Amino acid sequence: MFKFTGKVLSLSAASLMLTTAFASAQQDLAALEAAAKAEGQLTTIALPHDWCGYGGVFEGFKKKYPWITINELNPDAGSSDEIEAIKANKDNKGPQAPDVIDVGLSYGPQAKADGLIQPYKVSTWDTIPDTAKDADGFWYGDYYGVLAFEVNKDLVQNAPQDWADLLKPEYANSVALAGDPRASNQAIQGVYAAGLASGATDAASAAEKGLAFFKELNAKGNFVPVIGKSATLAQGQTPILITWDYNALSGRDTLNGNPPVEVIVPKSGVVAGVYVQAISAYAPHPNAAKLWMEYLYSDEGQLAWLKGYCHPIRFNDLAKNGKIPQELLDKLPPAAAYEKAVFPTLDDQGKAKEGITKNWDSVVGANVQ
Repeated sequence: MFKFTGKVLSLSAASLMLTTAFASAQQDLAALEAAAKAEGQLTTIALPHDWCGYGGVFEGFKKKYPWITINELNPDAGSSDEIEAIKANKDNKGPQAPDVIDVGLSYGPQAKADGLIQPYKVSTWDTIPDTAKDADGFWYGDYYGVLAFEVNKDLVQNAPQDWADLLKPEYANSVALAGDPRASNQAIQGVYAAGLASGATDAASAAEKGLAFFKELNAKGNFVPVIGKSATLAQGQTPILITWDYNALSGRDTLNGNPPVEVIVPKSGVVAGVYVQAISAYAPHPNAAKLWMEYLYSDEGQLAWLKGYCHPIRFNDLAKNGKIPQELLDKLPPAAAYEKAVFPTLDDQGKAKEGITKNWDSVVGANVQ
């Protein structure tokens, strides 16, 4: 993250500056580690160990920094609970005050506007896509999933490769969303993705075209109005499930070949859903919080999420530089499938949600439950 301006330097001068910059970065990290060690604790919230490989993340952090005690609050809480925990503990430096949060994308900008989080840019800041972070460093994307097709291979011999394939007669009574598109963000994003694959160029048209796609899917008898899960897929009720790839891949492992499952990232309409990290403006242990962020965005931390099938935000950078172990890549859809991932802005998500939730009943007419 070191930028040099001015005239071209001689090789020896450039080497000296790079060496100096590296040494400075090492000193900064050492100072941060010392400050965090003095605090001795980190308080997290809403981080279940079976979500996105967080168990491995905790294990790796504790191994690297055994002198920091991690206090885990309410692992099953949601994003809104995390925000409320900050608000409720502004003046509390005790164990109920979270230092860090991991929340849905929309909560980041709102928390910043409400003065609930503080800025911090990790050393790998430049490798985080600009569309997935706050320019001032108040919040930053950490991992994402893309909408994928989870397919029961016992019942579907030729798995669909793209959204348009779902309309084929061979997929009659087979396709389901993993939620109700009138309420579920995952399902809403599924409709949005279908709209993009149908040629939409903005959020409003994506909602319109996505609804038209599902209207046709329903009319052809291919859509199953059931909230799909790995269990319904295994039972044959929903042989093709539109869901986040990390849920599909985890489901594949859980089913363990009974039935065999194939997970496919479609060729078009690849939509990513991002979660973001931030540090509480009232963090009792701000230096431990910063060190936690440094670990999460290091190569080691990013790969720990990948082991849980959540794509780390730095995935493309890691893949480009050959830092992803082949055994991890072998468990995932091809890396090239993720290169087309679209990261909808908050404005895009808001417009799509409004159009889809309000018009699903009148356009598609399928009561998902």
